[in-house]
Parts: sequence; structure tokens; C-alpha cells
Amino acid sequence: LLLAALGAQAAAGDFNPYRVLGVGRSSSQADIKKAYKRLAREWHPDKNKDPGAEDKFIQISKAYEILSNEEKRANFDRYGDAGESQGYSQHQHRQFHHFHEGFYFDESFFHFPFNSERRDTSDEKYLLHFSHYVNEIVPDSFKKPYLIKITSDWCFSCIHIEPVWKEVAQELEALGVGIGVVHAGYERRLAHHLGAHSTPSILGLINGKITFFHNAVIRENLRQFVENLLPANLVEKITDKNYIPFLSNWKKENKPHVLLFDHMPAVPLLYKLTAFAYRDYLSFGYVYVGLRGTEELSSQYNINVYTPTMMIFKEHIDRPADVVQARDMKKQLIDDFLSQNKFLMAARLTNQRLFQELCPVKKSHRQRKHCVVLLTGEGDKFAEAYEAFLTFAVANTKDTLKFVHIYNDRQPEFADTLLMDEEKYRGKSAVVILERRNNAGKIAYKTLEEAWQGSKEDNFILLDLLDQLRTDPGLLSSETVLADLNDELAPMFLIRWLYSMLDYISDCWDSLFHSNWREMMPLLSLLFSALFILFGTVIVQAFSDSSDTRDSPPSEKEEAAAKTEKNDASFSKESNSRIPKKGFVEVTELTDINYNSNLVRLRPGHMNVVLILSNSTKTILLQKFALEVYTFTGSSSLHFSFLSLDKHREWLEYLLEFAQDAAPIPNQYDKHFLERDYTGYVLALNGHKKYFCLFKPHRSGDEGGTLGSCEDYDSSLHMEARGKSSCSPGSRSIKNKLHKLSFWMERLLEGSLQRFYIPSWPALD
Repeated sequence: LLLAALGAQAAAGDFNPYRVLGVGRSSSQADIKKAYKRLAREWHPDKNKDPGAEDKFIQISKAYEILSNEEKRANFDRYGDAGESQGYSQHQHRQFHHFHEGFYFDESFFHFPFNSERRDTSDEKYLLHFSHYVNEIVPDSFKKPYLIKITSDWCFSCIHIEPVWKEVAQELEALGVGIGVVHAGYERRLAHHLGAHSTPSILGLINGKITFFHNAVIRENLRQFVENLLPANLVEKITDKNYIPFLSNWKKENKPHVLLFDHMPAVPLLYKLTAFAYRDYLSFGYVYVGLRGTEELSSQYNINVYTPTMMIFKEHIDRPADVVQARDMKKQLIDDFLSQNKFLMAARLTNQRLFQELCPVKKSHRQRKHCVVLLTGEGDKFAEAYEAFLTFAVANTKDTLKFVHIYNDRQPEFADTLLMDEEKYRGKSAVVILERRNNAGKIAYKTLEEAWQGSKEDNFILLDLLDQLRTDPGLLSSETVLADLNDELAPMFLIRWLYSMLDYISDCWDSLFHSNWREMMPLLSLLFSALFILFGTVIVQAFSDSSDTRDSPPSEKEEAAAKTEKNDASFSKESNSRIPKKGFVEVTELTDINYNSNLVRLRPGHMNVVLILSNSTKTILLQKFALEVYTFTGSSSLHFSFLSLDKHREWLEYLLEFAQDAAPIPNQYDKHFLERDYTGYVLALNGHKKYFCLFKPHRSGDEGGTLGSCEDYDSSLHMEARGKSSCSPGSRSIKNKLHKLSFWMERLLEGSLQRFYIPSWPALD
């Protein structure tokens, strides 16, 4: 093992990138690049069948990676080390790694930011200030993500991560990531605004949203962190199955579509960053040429599988509008290529921003820019006119002349202002040449005399007008003011609200589990205080209610109920379980004064239980009635009343006519009308639904009083019941009339009693 390790170390030490590429130490970057291309073509494994070709190709690539990077090349020239972290940085990293294991000091260890003689100036160009961050960095984060480091003086951990940070910052900046450094000692306001309360801290900023980095500070983790900041749907994977639908979507999205062909399985980070920067103008797809299922696509567009190729497609999907190929696809090359192809050849004006970009306001006489606008409609009827206009646009587009089109039915105000609702343009296409004069919407324009049909004559007329416009700007003789265009592609309000809600939930989740707890303490303190007050109040109220019930002295009403118990000593032996130990029942007399409020206009879901009695049986029946219904007084939807039979016999007889089993008169009673005995009858009256349930008095030998019914019972209001109670030994037969009334009440609440409906409540005279 020792010999193998020494052999590997010797092999690594013998590696010389200059010797591998066959160049000298003073060679320029152009010479190094030329040597690399020559050797890469010669030793590429797909072309060279030599068994050692693959290893040789790897050495060539590694040598070029070192010598093409000025910093790595300088480190190799100085230290002879071809690793990722050479020279001083690696030496410093090793020393700090062993700092906690043993006190090893060296002059290079004391490399603090406050040491002016040995200050590392790599962070100085990235330093951020509060105003610069708010006014420039945050708006720019909607075009590219930012990686920001929070540091301070006397921060040993900051020194520990410095080599990794320096390398990753240079690498990501070349790809298009913004880099920032905040010195917490000098920019406390900005550090607090970012939520960084300790150093070192690393955070990402994208679309104005801050995300903290929580993993180990190594190159792979930082790259993955930046990649995770980007939206997941920026780049679509393209194969032979979906490339036609992808490219054909240009009309719906109103964007050119970009395809990158490369031999890497994963989408390169550079391409994702580019897609994020141009997401408002272009749609991006990625083709992995080494994957099965992309042969047809590569053959269709004649792709060189060994060289990264970028193609941009506009209105025609059978051929690319522009192509760029490069073995080393740099950011500057991609930006130059895409910035020249941001719009379709004849883009559709879907919002005001697009109109302002394609048709900018003239800044001077020499910077006049004109727009040729086709006002047309959707569908096959207008397809021929649009195709002719597109062909004309491809042949005549210039830097000072842009071609666009617009749908009249989607931008009616724009079309009506330019065409003035003339009859000759109705249902047809029209062409307008315009020039924007200011940002308030003022334009100068000229409309073609006839509707645009795309004929050769129409082409000649339009071409002649454009030639005249070069020499005579006064040709645009008409002026008007245009209103802002509608945003046709804006998502619906509900979708925007849903996205906002998801973002808010995500922010709350991140704040709860990843943010500094110092920020969360005020919110958590407020939350727990509110919960403590709420539950504390409920608990105290519960204990106070129980103690009041247990300790409060008996009231006058309770004393009256107690007297009732004493007076009815003989009956209490039979029904001791149903006699209330305290409390009372409030029973009111049903008269013509309270008839409407207690019955006719009774709230829905409420019922009035009415006892029928006479003057001679009033005291005895009220006493028994109170005992039977007391256990049901807890229901707030039940009201208790009594009705004098001596005063309102006709009203009762009218109601009983609707009770099918109550009309016959019992044989034990007299047959004369005025002598019929209804005392002890109980009616449950539902004033809202106009029905009643009937309880007939208990007779000896009859096991249960007859019933009449109720269902769908509701609880809402409580009304207590009160009545006098006295009894005499000879009143047992009268009191037995209400025997088993409590069971009837239970069935009443269950809704199992028969209901007797009436057309309307009779007057109570």
C-alpha cells in the first residue's frame, strides 16, 4: 500500500500540462488553444482506437483546463501543483484544518482582512452597500441569481472558507451569477436587512427573495445551491417525440425557441442561467445527443454531435433562423447570439412592454425607428394575408424597421384608434406604418389605402411607401394617442393569487425551520402569549363556574321548588329520580296579549309546550307539569306555557279537529259540548311550520298517553319556567293525568311524534 501511494504521488508530481500539450511556458492562450484542438481531434476516443486514447484524451483535457485558467496556470508555474487548490490557498487550508488539533502557527496563517499589508483584495470588487443593494442588486436579481457572503473582522471561520469561496466565486461569475460580499462590521444595516446575525453566512438572492445556505462550504454544494435557486421548468428536455410540439408552440407563446445540442446528460448550469436571464423573450430546450431517441432530431438539423450547437427557431420550424457552434460555449458568445434573436420576425404585440421594445420612441432625427403593423384576425380566413406579410418582413427587416402584427379582437381599442372603424377594413387585414413620438402614447402613422391581401400589388405599394419614408419623414401625416395594450398572456387573477399563496407558504416554512431564531422570537412570543391568554381564560372560567354553582346560596326560586318537594312527599317516592333538586320552571299563561310573540311569530326551530288546565286544577297540574318537564328546561328552543280551558275552549276545539285521533270524546266524559274535559292535555306548538304534537292525559289501565309527534328539532333559545305548586291528598287522580309526560317529551325531542298540520293559527279571543 505504501509503495502504491508513493507511486501515485510520483505520477501526480510528474504531470506537466505544458509537456502534455507540447507548448512552452511562454506560449499565449491562442497557441495553447490551437494545440488543444489539434490533440483533442487526434486522441478523441471516438476517432482513435488506440487502447490508451481515452487516458491520453483525459490528460489533454486536464492540461488545457489548467493552462486556460490564468490563476491555475500561475499556481502551477509557482508551486508545480496541478490540483484544484494550489499553493498558498491549499497550504493555508491545511494549516487551518489542524488549528483545533494543535496550535500550529505560521506567518501565512495570520491573513486577516484587517491586516493591510497582507489584505486579500479579491473581495473588494464585490463589496455591497445598502443603497447599492436595494437600488441595483435586488432589481438585477430578476435577471440573474446572486451569491452573497457575509463576513467580518476577526472571523476565523471566514478565513477557513476563503479558498473555496474565491474559487467558486470566480467560476460562477464567469457563468453569469452575481457575486456580493457584505462586511457586517461596516454594513450592519444591510446585514440586518438580509437577516444575517452571524459570520460567515452565505445566502442566495433571486427574484428579490433571500435563501440561506446551510450545508458544508465546498465547491459542489455551492454550485448545487445556486442551481436549486433557479426555477425547475426553465429548460425542457427535448427528444424525437416532443421536438415538433415544442417548436410549434411559438405562435401560442409568441417567442422564438432555442435548442442546445450537447453530449452532457445533465443540462449545463450556464444554459440554465441563460434561460433564466432570457425567460421573458425565449423558450429553451435541451437535447442530449448521446441519448437514444434523438437520432432523428440530430439528423433533421445536421448536428455535429462532438461540438455543442445552439439553434434558434422562429416562425419556421423546419429550419433554424440562426445557428452557433463552439467547443467552449462561453457566456459572452451566448449573450451576443441571443440578444440578436430575442423576437420573432413578425412578433405579435401582446402587451405594452413588447410594443415599447419593438417600437421605441425616437431619440433624435438620426435615430428614427418605424414599425409596420399588420392589423388582422385569427383563423384560416386571415392566414394567407399573414403569410404574405411574414414573407415581406423576412426580406425587409432592418435595425430601423420592425414588423409586428396584432389581433383586432384582442386589442380592439388599438385597432379602432388606427382604423377609425372604417367600413372597407371590416373583416379584413390592414397595414399601418407608425412612429412613436413619446412615452405618453403619441404616434405619427399612415394607413395603407386598401386592405392588405398579400398580393404582389400590395407588396409593391408597401415597399414604395417605405422607400419614400427614408427621404420624407413627413409621409406619416396622421397623429393620434394610443392607449396601453392589454396584457394577453397575463395569468388569471386566481392563478396569480395561488402562486402568491404558495410563495408565502414557502417563505413561512423556510423562516420557521431555517431562519435565524433571533428573528423568530418576537413572533413566537406573541403566538404563545395569545394561546396562553386564551386557554388560561377558558380554564379560569370553567373553574369559576363550577365553584359558583357549588358555593352559591339557594335563591328564592330554588326555595319554592324545595317547598314543592316537601308538599308532595307521598308522590316523590314514586318519581324521585325526576324531581329536580334545585331550580324552577317558568310557565307563562298564553293570552291574547302574548299570543303572537309566544306562538305565531315564534322563531324557526322553537316550540311552545302548552298545558291545558282549568281554574280548579291549575295549582295541582302546574306542580306536576313542572316536575315532569324540569329535566328538559336545558333546551333553549323549548318554551312552556299554560292555557285556561275556561277562557279559550273554542280555540282548543278548533285545533283538536285537525288531530285525527283526538276528535272522539272519551266515553267517561259527558256528551255535552261545554262539559268535555280537556284538562291535562299538552300541546307542543311549532309556530313557524304551523303544526302541533298532542299528549292526551293518562287514564288508569292505559300504559302510555297518546302522542302526536315532531322531527328536525333545533336548539337556540332558553326560557325558564315558573309556577306555583301546592298539593292536597285528594289530587292524586288529577296529577296522574300527566303521568309519563316526561317520556312523551323525550320522543318530542327525538322527532318521533306524529305531527298535525293546520292552515293557519286561529285567533285567541
